[in-house]
Amino acid sequence: MVLQLTGNDLTIAEIKNFLNERETVEITDEALQRVKQSRATVEDIIANKKTVYGITTGFGLFSDIRIDQGEYEQLQTNLIRSHACGVGKPFGEEVSLVMMVLRLNTLLKGHSGTTVELIDQLIYFINQRIIPVIPQQGSLGASGDLAPLAHLALALIGEGNVFYQGEEVDSRHVLSNLNRQPLQLQAKEGLALINGTQAMTAQGVINYIEAEDLALQAEWIAALTHQALNGITDAYNENVHKVRNFDEQTAVAARMLDWLDGSQLTTRQGEIRVQDAYSLRCIPQIHGASFQVFNYVKEKLEFEMNAANDNPLIFDEDDETLVISGGNFHGQPIAFALDFLKIGVSELGNVAERRLERLVNPQLNNGLPAFLSPQPGLQSGAMIMQYAAASLVSENKTLAHPASVDSIPSSANQEDHVSMGTIASRHGYNIIENTRSVIAIECIIALQAVEHKDIEKLSPKTRAKYDELRHIIPTITEDRQFHKDIAAVAQHLRDRAYNA
Repeated sequence: MVLQLTGNDLTIAEIKNFLNERETVEITDEALQRVKQSRATVEDIIANKKTVYGITTGFGLFSDIRIDQGEYEQLQTNLIRSHACGVGKPFGEEVSLVMMVLRLNTLLKGHSGTTVELIDQLIYFINQRIIPVIPQQGSLGASGDLAPLAHLALALIGEGNVFYQGEEVDSRHVLSNLNRQPLQLQAKEGLALINGTQAMTAQGVINYIEAEDLALQAEWIAALTHQALNGITDAYNENVHKVRNFDEQTAVAARMLDWLDGSQLTTRQGEIRVQDAYSLRCIPQIHGASFQVFNYVKEKLEFEMNAANDNPLIFDEDDETLVISGGNFHGQPIAFALDFLKIGVSELGNVAERRLERLVNPQLNNGLPAFLSPQPGLQSGAMIMQYAAASLVSENKTLAHPASVDSIPSSANQEDHVSMGTIASRHGYNIIENTRSVIAIECIIALQAVEHKDIEKLSPKTRAKYDELRHIIPTITEDRQFHKDIAAVAQHLRDRAYNA
């Protein structure tokens, strides 16, 4: 399988397939021609000794300093070395791989002035799965993701570390073993590699893929909880949701009815109670709102995945060449979107914790044992799993604070407003991991709860899920180290995000 890049139409679905199928990338002839044309403009600037930011001048506050022609290449290498100031744990390998794909895609738009050799090096690294080790912390999100992308560029020139065949090794060593030369940066190429939003966008794409799937997984788990509590299905009636006008809400209600179809454990209004608590009754409204968030985020990410977002940008129009310094590297649109995603995912965790609390609380669980303990008193059962879930959703509330409302000036106040979008992306993934654990806890408890109600009465679709999960974690017959169960279910849910 091959992912063909044009610079203009890359989608998140294609990225998901690329990761799942271990696809390679190739570029179109039209895209390659645009690269060559924009490079010719850079060569003309050099030949005619024009003053253009980042090509014949320094950077940031040094933009008014002219660079000698013989030092243009050294200028770009110095830029990469000096800007590789990332700290902390590295991004996940999927994130760094996607980062390279996105950087390649934006260069193919033909506004960046890179050489074909740089394009070839990126393609080689992607297809060989030579993945740069890129520290997560250190980006302000404008002038783009400078520090993370500098670490990406270091690997291309043989000066950084990479993940290769399951090990972290020196990039130059890997290239030597593969008989591949490190990239020699030419004029403007260092700047073209690091001015952009690919770190926050790549992490954002991973966030979206996992968040959307987690929301879908949360529905069948909620359907188990619904049956364990003899929930009322009337609240999911299509008529209720159509008059609200939110398509996402209507879709969640329809899927919930589909999961519950054929169940002998559900009830109708008035049979046991007239109304369920909000955490059951309002699943379509709450989960549907999160899907609204995800749709917004998806649109903004796909815009940015196919955007020219470095600086300066090169335009060839009507026999006139323009080289314009702008600010497309500013991450504000993506920072807002990724902060929004944090809220959407966090609320999935909040409502899941309220549902699982109803399962373990004897005042709320419709006759189930307290904490689903096999021996109340001697065995604590699910008591502390609810504590863990409560802790995680509380942590999420802190992480959900928008990173994009903050800004610290940099480059001696030349860059006096920044987006902090990469912080939003990182915190977003923390929230996804926390929420996945909360939903895993609800799953474990719901599996146990439906056993008390009779698994033979489950709907066929949720019974299939019950059987699937019981191959991963056994029935609780006595207290055990539940952290192992939580980790196993959470990993199962994550794996399905890419394999489903």
